Amino acid sequence: MFTRVEQTLAEGSGHPCGTPVTVVVVAYFDAASTEPLHPAAREALLGALDAGWADPQRLYGSSRRARLQLDRARARIAAVLGARPDETSFTASGTQAVHLGVLGTLHARRRTGRHLVVSAVEHSSVLHAAGLHERDGGKVTTVGVDRAGRVDPEEFAAALRPDTALACLQSANHEVGTLQPVAEVAEVCRAARIPLLVDAAQSAGRAAIPGGWSLLTASAHKWGGPPGVGVLVIRKNTRWRSPLPEDERERRRVPGFENVPGAVAAAAALEAYQAEMDRDGPRLSALVDLIRERVPRLLDDVEVIGDPVHRLPHLVTFSCLYVEGEALLTELDRLGFEVSSGSSCTADTLRPSHVLEAMGVITHGNVRVSLPRGTRAADVDRFLAVLPGAVTRLRESAGVTS
Repeated sequence: MFTRVEQTLAEGSGHPCGTPVTVVVVAYFDAASTEPLHPAAREALLGALDAGWADPQRLYGSSRRARLQLDRARARIAAVLGARPDETSFTASGTQAVHLGVLGTLHARRRTGRHLVVSAVEHSSVLHAAGLHERDGGKVTTVGVDRAGRVDPEEFAAALRPDTALACLQSANHEVGTLQPVAEVAEVCRAARIPLLVDAAQSAGRAAIPGGWSLLTASAHKWGGPPGVGVLVIRKNTRWRSPLPEDERERRRVPGFENVPGAVAAAAALEAYQAEMDRDGPRLSALVDLIRERVPRLLDDVEVIGDPVHRLPHLVTFSCLYVEGEALLTELDRLGFEVSSGSSCTADTLRPSHVLEAMGVITHGNVRVSLPRGTRAADVDRFLAVLPGAVTRLRESAGVTS
């Protein structure tokens, strides 16, 4: 579904010079970064821009209508996430939801202690909040993972202490797709009376999220909603206090004017996306299985990363020795495939992924393929057809021959 033709002119097609033009069909394979806007979100957003523009905190008619739309969106998202509407708040992003969840819980539970437990493969938003806590005098324990990227519940339990104020564990890893043992860790935390924050950005709408958590965060653009809408869920009886100056918005949890049209579109997208994934998830998972199986057969010196079974249905990551990840992404883009690097390297940092380092796997030549809804099997076949040549050319240009 998410393909586009860059150019369609060819010899004899009416080009003024009669010059043949190569057709490049572009396939988008980076849904883990952001899912294309869902048609249900687009329709809801346009309607809400007309009917939900007013300040939902006021008492006149247009404001009451905006408030009604905001409350309905909150209830719809809460129902999908297994929460109550009054536990659910909208934020400006998934990152803001994480920062508020982590820092607000630590702030409220200072009397218990200032110890925080996180896994080594959490999203950078969690780790950045942990770093701020540590610089402010708090203590942080990082729990390692196995080669598949999963924490051991017993090791996680061993990291908890009497002064632990909060524990954080993602529902699934954003770089390699491995599902985490949330239910087991949640039970350990419940027994120790320690709240557990679950970053569900990659799972919400795609896979079931185990219960037992105290706080949950998510991001609408990951399920085909608009960017700029995050979700923070705080269970009743979970101690939390805003780390920011007080504001009357969103039950005093999130400051600033509510994005009513964005919330409405996010709710519509989440409901539609979850229904589609219930039907199409197994097909996407089979396409990922095909990539996991074929890539090591097509190329030497390749490692497919992440758990092959306990994983998200749409995501697969592999690393190629003797190839720079950014060079491979550029070559694949030239060939019509928009993919990402799980290594999260950027031109200004050139730092390898903390996730891959924690797993002890190859950190360079890394490609993350994450399939959006409606991905065609033909595009996956085409990707597998061009990948070997792309890797071989880059290895040869680097002076590496098989």
